[in-house]
Amino acid sequence: MSKQVIIVESPAKSKTIASYFKNQVTVLSSVGHIRDLATSGKDGLGVDVENNFEPNYKTIRGKDALVKELLKKTKDAEVFLATDPDREGEAIAWHLAQVLKLDLTKSNRIIFREITKPAILEAMNHPRPINTDLVNSQESRRILDRIIGFKLSKLLQNKIKSKSAGRVQSVALKLICDLESEIESFIAEEYYTIHAEFDGFKADYIIPKDTRISKEQADEILKVSKNPFTVQKVEVKETKRHPKAPFITSTLQQEAVNSLYMSSSRVMKIAQKLYEGVEINGEITGLITYMRTDSDRLSQEFVRPTNEFIEETYGKQYLGHYRTRKNDSAQDAHEAIRPTDIRRTPESIEPYLAKDEFKVYKKIYERALASLMASASFEQTTITLNAGGALYEVEGAVLVFDGYLKVSQDKQKDKMLPKLKEGEALDALNVEAIQKFTQPPTRYNEASLIKELEAQGIGRPSTYASIIETLKSRDYVEVVERRFKPTEQGRLTARELEKFFKNIMDVEYTSRMESRLDQIAEGKVDGRKLLKAFYDSFIPLLDEANEKMEKVKAQTVEKVCPLCGKQLVLRKSKYGQFYGCSGYPKCRHIEQIPE
Repeated sequence: MSKQVIIVESPAKSKTIASYFKNQVTVLSSVGHIRDLATSGKDGLGVDVENNFEPNYKTIRGKDALVKELLKKTKDAEVFLATDPDREGEAIAWHLAQVLKLDLTKSNRIIFREITKPAILEAMNHPRPINTDLVNSQESRRILDRIIGFKLSKLLQNKIKSKSAGRVQSVALKLICDLESEIESFIAEEYYTIHAEFDGFKADYIIPKDTRISKEQADEILKVSKNPFTVQKVEVKETKRHPKAPFITSTLQQEAVNSLYMSSSRVMKIAQKLYEGVEINGEITGLITYMRTDSDRLSQEFVRPTNEFIEETYGKQYLGHYRTRKNDSAQDAHEAIRPTDIRRTPESIEPYLAKDEFKVYKKIYERALASLMASASFEQTTITLNAGGALYEVEGAVLVFDGYLKVSQDKQKDKMLPKLKEGEALDALNVEAIQKFTQPPTRYNEASLIKELEAQGIGRPSTYASIIETLKSRDYVEVVERRFKPTEQGRLTARELEKFFKNIMDVEYTSRMESRLDQIAEGKVDGRKLLKAFYDSFIPLLDEANEKMEKVKAQTVEKVCPLCGKQLVLRKSKYGQFYGCSGYPKCRHIEQIPE
């Protein structure tokens, strides 16, 4: 029997899996992609646009030695390609098969969504051929992003000194800039709320939906709101609050930003570590399932033991009903992000985790467990009071059954109301009108921007963290009180792109393109035809922009170059501003700006 070799992407993952086989199976790592589009050829695209968009792949710089080692160690072996279970992972497996000269018709691709010994052994028993539709989808996306990124970035660098543009990055920037324009044009409007204070509670005047009360109206309401107030109606009903779905990539990122005060990129790095494996009592095991997923589905392999755990730990009454929320864009072969073993409680493994790792694991564990528990029940009381025809309302809620709140951090304090009967008269201690003003929209933070991108169908959750980091590193946005404010350069970039490339900057167009790229993965759309249609419409716009986009001139200063005598201009680098010679690149003189 020939030797067996498993190739994964990450060295940490290879170490974890190797520990399961006690050196009987060789586990190697590709350290991510081994090939990418070349930067040679026409415009450095690495794509032959005149030959049906044929890509030209090259080994990534610095990986030649790694490729030689992979070739050597897989010779005459049975090779299993165990890269990540998504489009990107499928593409990496395809590139490995190409380089290692593996037969693409053979079943040498294995899939697992958690790194545990049973999951790996099960995957080894069910290999399949590489899914070329998934590969085509990733390739089309990569080529499309290369065309847009290279050509628009070159245009912007030449014309307005912006550093880059991108298919999703630029639309995200547009959302931030459009919101800033709304904030700037916002005009505050005065309105009033009215409250009646009683012994032990406060009632609010019932304002008709979508209306605001003016000063004059508030004065009229106060005139009739005299004692006594009569209890017009007491309504008591049971309400339920259902648990949230288990985490997917975007909701984990949002929760981390909102409650753990971590960046989206930070939480993804921690989740990667938890997925790849942590050593516990001498054994390395993955603690969570794959963290790049659009699906909130849970497998029966998790549901069954979790239901048993809930019944044993909390009682049968805490068992919920497994429900999944449909998401048309989800790559539904995936599961939600969940613990690999429900009996591995956060408290039991806290000693083996760093502080932030524990926080993230606890969030994932509790969210997945709570999603399978019973709904919480409340007794909600609504009291309506009448004062001269002016109606006031107060609500209270008392927790009757905690259900999933037993394990969730989504707690709520009881709000008790006095026992009142219809027709009973009450005297208000005080009735007042409070002046308020409408507030402008709030700038995006990481969580709300991710939520908006997902809602609009722009990009994929696995790319959101890198998009946000790019916007910050390109000096397109600055972070003010943890929220994104576009810089002048960012607004100029968005404005010029929208002027000449309206479609690319259009949210609906970008969303439709995302759907078409997904359809390539389903075998419903021809990727090369999609690229040609886009390219044929894009190039005339690019030609027009090259001709008509105004070039931003560098700001001159009252200093001359000591080397060539030409005017010095203000320039900017990632290290800050400096003076540079206007004769660049012939003259490379630079000076620091005095403090």
